[in-house]
Amino acid sequence: MLGNKDAATNLAVKDLKIAKKFYEDVLGLKVIGSEGDEVLAFKSGNSTLYVYKSKYAGTNKATAATWQVGDIEKIARELKTKGVNFEHYDMPGMTLKDDIHVSDEMKVAWFKDPDGNILCLANG
Repeated sequence: MLGNKDAATNLAVKDLKIAKKFYEDVLGLKVIGSEGDEVLAFKSGNSTLYVYKSKYAGTNKATAATWQVGDIEKIARELKTKGVNFEHYDMPGMTLKDDIHVSDEMKVAWFKDPDGNILCLANG
């Protein structure tokens, strides 16, 4: 029923202006729509990422969005130059190389947006 349909990511934020600056200026996403002062829609590849005002912003303690990327090391370095701080977790079977968790062929890096939403880069 939904297997051939696109899905979108929804992230709760406290302040749309701060979120817009982060998602546009730091992550390089483009705003493609809005609903007044409540919702912004960003284009990310073939997907849409919605940020919306909510009093529950930052309460999710799990990964909220993942980007499959080719050169994870390069993208992580670029984000770091824009002020992104990466999260370091104690993950069984993974070692930390700079800011990237590595296990065999898998590479993953986590960081947070200004509201504490956990975002992820994974080698694609």
